[in-house]
Formats: sequence, C-alpha cells, structure tokens
Amino acid sequence: MFIDQAKIVVMAGAGGNGCRAFVQPPFHRHARPSGGNGGDGGDVILVADPQLATLLDFHFRHEFRAERGRHGSGNNKTGRRGTDRLVRIPVGTVVYDATANRLLRDCVTPHGRLLVAKGGSGGVGNANAAQAKPGKPGQQRPLRLELKLIADVGLVGFPNAGKSSLLARLSTARPKIAPYPFTTRTPVLGVVSAGEEASFVACDIPGLIEGAHEGRGMGIQFLRHIERTKLLVHVLDMAASDGRDPVASFRQLNEELAAYNPVLGRRAQVVAANKMDVADARRHLRRFEAQTGLPAVPISCVTKAGIPELVRVIWQRLQTLPSQASLVSSAHE
Repeated sequence: MFIDQAKIVVMAGAGGNGCRAFVQPPFHRHARPSGGNGGDGGDVILVADPQLATLLDFHFRHEFRAERGRHGSGNNKTGRRGTDRLVRIPVGTVVYDATANRLLRDCVTPHGRLLVAKGGSGGVGNANAAQAKPGKPGQQRPLRLELKLIADVGLVGFPNAGKSSLLARLSTARPKIAPYPFTTRTPVLGVVSAGEEASFVACDIPGLIEGAHEGRGMGIQFLRHIERTKLLVHVLDMAASDGRDPVASFRQLNEELAAYNPVLGRRAQVVAANKMDVADARRHLRRFEAQTGLPAVPISCVTKAGIPELVRVIWQRLQTLPSQASLVSSAHE
C-alpha cells in the first residue's frame, strides 16, 4: 500500500519532579535539604530513513511519545533523563506544523534529523532551591507529513500513453500495465542503467487528465511527486490511438503542470514519441515537430525501438541540469 500523506501527534516527555528531602548528618543538630533535581524529558526526533518509501507506518499509528524524566531523589541524586523517541520517515518527507500550517522542514538529506517536540525540563530539588519544584511538561504538537518521492526523471502523460510500459522497458520495475485509463494508481520508481556505472531513477506518475490541478482525476494526488524531478519526460501517444491529438495533448499537459506549480512549467523536458509502430505515427510526429519546434525521440514500447536512444538523450540532459537541492529550494519559493 502506497501512503504519501499522514497526520500524527508527537508528545515529548515531561520533566521529572524535583525531590523534597532532608538529611541529618551525624553530630549535626539540624537536618539540611538533600532533594535532587528531576531529569529532563526525552525529545521526539524525526529521522529520514533511505530504506523507507512510504508513510504506511503512520496509517496505523498516529501518536508518538518520548519517555518522561525520572524524579529526583534524596542525597541530592538527579533523576535520569527521559529517552528520546526516534521516529523514522522516508527521505523526501515534508513536515508541517498542522496547527499553524507552517513548514518545519523538507527532509531530503538521508539520515538527517529534525527535533519536532522538545522535552520538558526537570524540576529543581530542595537541595538547590528553597522549595522543590515539579518538572515542566514536554512539548506536544500535531504534524502533517507529506511525502514527495525523489527521482531524477518523471514520466508524465495522459492515461494509456504508455508510461508504465516505458518504465518496464527502461528498468526492472514491474508496474501494472493494462489497456484502460488509470491502470497505474500509485507512483512507481525504477532504476535505469545508462551504461557502465551510470544510472538514474525514473518515476511513473499516474495518468493526468485535463483539470488535474483542480482535483479532477487522480493527478492532484500525485503531482507533488514530480516537483523534485530534474527532468520531465513527456510520453505521447504519437499514433493518436486514444483519440487525442499529440500536439494538443502536449500543450494541455504543460498547462496542467504550470497551473499546479509554475516551477514545473519551466522544468527541463524531453519528448518521447511512443507507439511509432502504429500506422500514422510518422505523420503525426512530423506535424508535432513542425508545430512545436521541439525534437521528439521516436520509440515503441512494443518493439523496443528507440529505447536505447531515449536513455542516451535523458542521461546527457541530466548532466546539464542543477542538483536536487536547488530544485527543493525552488519548489518552496
């Protein structure tokens, strides 16, 4: 099950209470205070784990609590600090304070840590103050988690353009392939070999339709996943077997991307002209290149024709593009 959004509550540990105690040493007439301080409460810390690829764990569990600090004791003994609670999240998770709807961090660094709830401080014992004091409560806050997959290349296109078939040809990924719209219901990642010691990660985004940025179809659920991609590969049914004109499809798709996020409208692109084994595809390809002024790489996912050339074009284009870090920063501007 692919889960890319979740709401959780994190609760840091409360500080332990300061101790009120007295001790009367031998040969002393009066007892003296000897209560120790309470220990601080544990923190709740999010850890970006590269081994995770979904927020599925948070579908079943919503509360995460750190240990409270131990109380102080006599003989001026300080209570033990509460154990921190480490919560693993996938790399690429965007963390928001749900109450203020405020971005806390975009967790794109593997093994990076984010303190989201600070433990309460321990109370002071009467050995260090006139009166013993209780510990302070730990911080508690609701969080909204939003996963954005990290891939070098995003395969985009209208339903049945052949994105899943292309990913299956490019990589060892095995997305579901069937001749009906919205076959792919969740994003699928695949590692593509581009030669000796060269590879990139491609992501098959579920098919978009006109009005996706307004919530039509499934597009609005998954458009966030292409915000991190360095390169968009537009997969077009160049044979128009689905009844869509390739030129109109290309322009509508770019309008949807720009309407969702203007940054995506300026993202680098490669056009993959699919289904070149079908009649009329060559005629549509010539018209597409003439009307758009853009070159397209002719391919066929059925015959595998053009696939090596497409990989070569994608790899060469990736070498000229900025890093993932710059894409992350621009997405939040």
